[in-house]
Amino acid sequence: MNYDLVIRNGIVFDGVNENGVKADVAIKAGKIAAVGSNITDDKNCQNVIDAKGCWVMPGFLEMHSHYDAEILTSAALKESIRHGVTTVATGLCSLSMVAASAEDCADLFSRVESIPHDHVLSLLKEKKQWSTPSEYRSFLEGLPLGPNVACYIGHSDIRSAAMGLLDATTERTPSEAEMRHMETLLNDALDNGFLGLSVMKTKIDRVAGERAWSRPLPSTFASWKEFKRLFATLRKRGAILQGAPDVAEPSSAVRLMFATAGWFRPKLKTTLLTALDLKVAPLLHMQARLSGWISNWLLQGNLKWQFLPAPLRVYSAGLNFNNFDEFSGGLILRNFQNEADQYAEAAKPEFRQVFKRDIQSGSKIGLWHRDFSDAYIVACPDQSLIGKNFAEVATRRGQDPVDCFLDLAVTYKTDLVWTVLMGNNREDVMRTLIRSPNVHVGFADSGAHIRGLAFYNFPLRLLKYVHDAERTGKSFMSTGAAVARVTSELANWYGLDAGHLYVGSRADIAIIDPSGLDESLDQVTEACIENTSLMRLVNRNDRAVLATLVNGSVAYSRDEGYAEDLGHSQSYGRFLPAHRTCA
Repeated sequence: MNYDLVIRNGIVFDGVNENGVKADVAIKAGKIAAVGSNITDDKNCQNVIDAKGCWVMPGFLEMHSHYDAEILTSAALKESIRHGVTTVATGLCSLSMVAASAEDCADLFSRVESIPHDHVLSLLKEKKQWSTPSEYRSFLEGLPLGPNVACYIGHSDIRSAAMGLLDATTERTPSEAEMRHMETLLNDALDNGFLGLSVMKTKIDRVAGERAWSRPLPSTFASWKEFKRLFATLRKRGAILQGAPDVAEPSSAVRLMFATAGWFRPKLKTTLLTALDLKVAPLLHMQARLSGWISNWLLQGNLKWQFLPAPLRVYSAGLNFNNFDEFSGGLILRNFQNEADQYAEAAKPEFRQVFKRDIQSGSKIGLWHRDFSDAYIVACPDQSLIGKNFAEVATRRGQDPVDCFLDLAVTYKTDLVWTVLMGNNREDVMRTLIRSPNVHVGFADSGAHIRGLAFYNFPLRLLKYVHDAERTGKSFMSTGAAVARVTSELANWYGLDAGHLYVGSRADIAIIDPSGLDESLDQVTEACIENTSLMRLVNRNDRAVLATLVNGSVAYSRDEGYAEDLGHSQSYGRFLPAHRTCA
């Protein structure tokens, strides 16, 4: 056989076995053709990669992205390809761009995911010619995708399509006709291989646009009776529920946990946001693991919490901080559509009184701990402030830290860039969560919060935790088991043709250089989103990935960069339909 490509001299992890083996991997027609020692029939091979000292493994899966907008203009999704990710999921958190109008989808998506509304709206007006899941699948199948793409249908999307955005963001109960419309859209999605339905219960996220500005997402207005009807369809068809409970309403998490229960009925596969080690809630990680045990053992369900295996660091510019939505004083600022009005409000003494009251309140619901002594300035026209936290600057100025922050923000606006580490900072807790059978390691939010987050390299971050522990003699997980966590475990649970490396499997492969699993994984810089003028935060730790292959072709290599036809050819990623069985 004349192979298309041979990967030589690597340590091969197949995504299942804990131990890697030294072997060559041969590829033919987009499939793994052979795995073994000294593959010799390659004299006419078009391409040979020397992977000496590297790990050869299935491409990684990111099962929580928000690439729904970016895929319309930059289908190669290069930031994920660059880090070995070969499959992504979209349509999370009730936000898909399938059934509702272009205007409704832009209003639903842009503020929640921190992408300029005008950009999203213009893209959708130009591109959106579909209004059903089957039409959306056809659209995806016509794109020159970089990674493979799997989809959810979003509840806010189908609720807006059935009721209209204005009614969908009120307490009005959908009519029977509207309810059936939602069920029809959900069934069409499942018929076309969508993973399932995504819902949202937290009211922190808000709608953009002129019509329903700052209302919570439509999904948050649904009654549990409405959810029950839609969940029955998921249960009947072996599909997946993805959701986020309301942090201000703990009972919502309990009800979602009970939704997965398999007592006297089929289990409902359920994946929820999110298992984190938050500074504001240091016991949250224990609650996530305990609730997983209750759901999966006592309730006989199938629940997985989504988990980010990296420090939860957020960047902000001036007053543009999403987590201000978590309390009333901050929401006052976030409710101003005009930036000038926002900064004018921040200068008012009466506003500052409310803002400081909420900051200092003992009741802190949300992700942010509201501690300005733990918020550091990373860019500012006053260079002397860079590297200091707001409490340090306040002490020097004889101010309260909150007043200091607001004064600096009003003075420098978006030229004041600051960062806060919200959680995932305790390595022992991270190791415990990485091992937990009740979490999935597949969360990164790629494509969203483009100026605030950069987790595109999350699988490499996981491998670093494991590799560092091994090197210091404190191993808590084998490299092979870590590979499985971000490949086959996800592929098997979600029912996707991905995440494995064996003869006959699709040749989606990441080749990782373990010497590159170093501190550079935490470095963040700015880059332009391809085919747009938008800047975003990205990772640039290019020593770690020797190459990423999709469908047997080299999409990215450390030495040569991206393939010339990536984003132009349909020879790389494809729409991945879910293969469903009873949970």
